[in-house]
Amino acid sequence: MQRKRLPIGKQTFNVVRDPKENYVYIDKTQFAHKMIEAGGDYYFLARPRRFGKSLFLDTLSEIFKGNKELFKGLYIYDKWDWNQQFPVIIIDFTGGNYSSKENLQEMLRVKLKSNMKHLGLDEKECFHEEPGIFLQNIIQQTYLMYKQKVVVLIDEYDKPIIDNIGKSDKNMALVARETLRGLYPAIKASDRYLRFVFMTGVSKFSKLNLFSGLNNIQDITLDKNYATITGYTQIDLEENFAEYLQGVDLDTVKTWYNGYNYFGDAVYNPFDILLFLSNNCEFSNYWWETGNPSFLIEKLKEGNYFLPELENIEVGRDTLNAFDVEHIDLVALLWQTGYLTFDKKTTDGGGVFYKMKVPNLEIQSSLNVLFFEYLTKLNGERVRFHLNLRKALKETDFEGIKKELVSLFAAIPYENYVNNTIANFEGYYASVLFAFLSSIGYEIKTEESTNRGRIDMTLIGTESIYIIEFKVDMPAEVALYQIQTKKYYEKYLVQNKEIYLIGMHFSSKVKNIVGMEWRKLEIH
Repeated sequence: MQRKRLPIGKQTFNVVRDPKENYVYIDKTQFAHKMIEAGGDYYFLARPRRFGKSLFLDTLSEIFKGNKELFKGLYIYDKWDWNQQFPVIIIDFTGGNYSSKENLQEMLRVKLKSNMKHLGLDEKECFHEEPGIFLQNIIQQTYLMYKQKVVVLIDEYDKPIIDNIGKSDKNMALVARETLRGLYPAIKASDRYLRFVFMTGVSKFSKLNLFSGLNNIQDITLDKNYATITGYTQIDLEENFAEYLQGVDLDTVKTWYNGYNYFGDAVYNPFDILLFLSNNCEFSNYWWETGNPSFLIEKLKEGNYFLPELENIEVGRDTLNAFDVEHIDLVALLWQTGYLTFDKKTTDGGGVFYKMKVPNLEIQSSLNVLFFEYLTKLNGERVRFHLNLRKALKETDFEGIKKELVSLFAAIPYENYVNNTIANFEGYYASVLFAFLSSIGYEIKTEESTNRGRIDMTLIGTESIYIIEFKVDMPAEVALYQIQTKKYYEKYLVQNKEIYLIGMHFSSKVKNIVGMEWRKLEIH
């Protein structure tokens, strides 16, 4: 029997469900049923790019159109009244050129006209130069023609803004926001004609500045009941793709690609894991390579960020909800684009707080390559340092480790320090070292709390653990002494690995490591 095909990039439900196509399909209709029957009529979901949002939206479309045969064998098949059918309007922003106001307005007209023609509406009754009025007319005329309430589905609502947000000139992002601000209130104004509204996007732009009055929309982005509405769980992977995973170490697969957390079971990015399976289970940075994170570099240029803090940071709900063109918090941006995810949520009298983390090894290595090259400008030499330092660490060759690190910092262009005080701070050196070590695949922990203080950095290997303390313009002996006297190593004694203590002295004058002391911890 021929094994099922992988639905890479497939966003059309009837194609994925066509028996002749023989695609694997992970049933998500239980979530569709829950949304439709829960009593809410307006929903919003944010997920990173290529996360299965478009396929789920199309699934909703086929449910409301009453295409029962597509759902045979799925959760919703015997739970939905297929005799009730609703007209559906779909506005899909996933494709299109949004580089100018004229292009955006033309794309809106094209998409709205397409819906108008598909529904068989009279252009004279519907068309208007203003997209919001045009959409409002379409909704009303659809209701009058079909004598049935209307379903509105909007995919990647924010793409016209996101496509322009990383540019040095933010004017077009503002123009896109203002144009869309005129579109979405048409939904609120058409409430009496609507049965169901579902919107997807990458980001959660401020309701105040974009939705303008659409205050009845239910945001299910962080609702644990919808945590796996998109993405594949570990069980999904093992049960549905077993024939592709023969002889594959599933723990390694999980480390590389799983880890996106929306307060339910952790999930894989579907596009990412499907590419892994289609490439004979060869580990690579598939999802990262399909995007362009240049906007992160632009954001980094706006301030000096201490990278380890970004990967262990705790933020309030307001930080994640206040995202907008004029105020783009880097942590919120990293989360919304899929480079950070949630570790845990805490609640106290002051509100809700989230501890963030990098979801998996693919993102850890890729993101830190990006940060390393930004911090050092050593775009072409990272691999050489990578190979040499990995070898020295594996052999616990501390003279070799020191040699490679000195060489690394010596190679950083002088221009990085001109008119810049970053060389005087531990944070810069720690960020460079953190980004480099993370990019070559080591598990790194920073600013870890113990009962006696905070560990600057811990490097965890398969056989050894390195506990590192940094000092700027202070002897390495002082750094090593601090590790010893505060017994930072105690929390790692249970791991039964060799533990090495390292003190590093960075000089703000020579902008390099000028001293390094180390010793192996003798456990008695």
